[in-house]
Amino acid sequence: MRTFIPEDGRPRCAWAAAAPDFLRYHDTEWGFPVSEDVRLFEKVCLEGFQSGLSWRTILDKRENFRAAFAAFDFHELAHFGPGDVERLLGDAGIVRHRGKIEATINNAARAVELEREAGSLAAYFWSFEPAPTEVPVPQSISTSPTSIALSKDLRKRGWKFVGPTTVFAFMQAMGLVNDHVEDCVIREAVAEARAGFAPPALAR
Repeated sequence: MRTFIPEDGRPRCAWAAAAPDFLRYHDTEWGFPVSEDVRLFEKVCLEGFQSGLSWRTILDKRENFRAAFAAFDFHELAHFGPGDVERLLGDAGIVRHRGKIEATINNAARAVELEREAGSLAAYFWSFEPAPTEVPVPQSISTSPTSIALSKDLRKRGWKFVGPTTVFAFMQAMGLVNDHVEDCVIREAVAEARAGFAPPALAR
């Protein structure tokens, strides 16, 4: 089944039934368009940490990640050094994976560069919003031509842990595509939010 019915009797995407915190995340965050640079940066980093793990693990630890990584303020995080890496490897509240920790710090520095070039991370990421004709049946794929293109461009810029699957999950969560299934009651709310959303333009 592609939906489940919680206590309020309204259908939601089936994955929202998988864990207690998922329903609120599904109803209030997933798929709604985001223009705040820090939230976009946080999400692409957390998707990288999720690689090989479950989103439940990351969501349960999200506040710990925020505390450990300067609330994902990439300007501050870009100044983290080797000592911070060792400190974070000892933090039981996060995923202690050296490669992912180092990638997050690296990506913060790359984000500062990208902000300088594009004007904002939002302007850059939203420039990869796929055309409506390119959006497939909801939740039918794990990568897309756009996620492949965005992943390739990020890696060319020196970002790490940003493969096409990770990037597509980021696009789903941040509203670049509306991937709620057709019968999900939140799909319409996301469509309305997207219709009223004006992404920032790239700097020229």
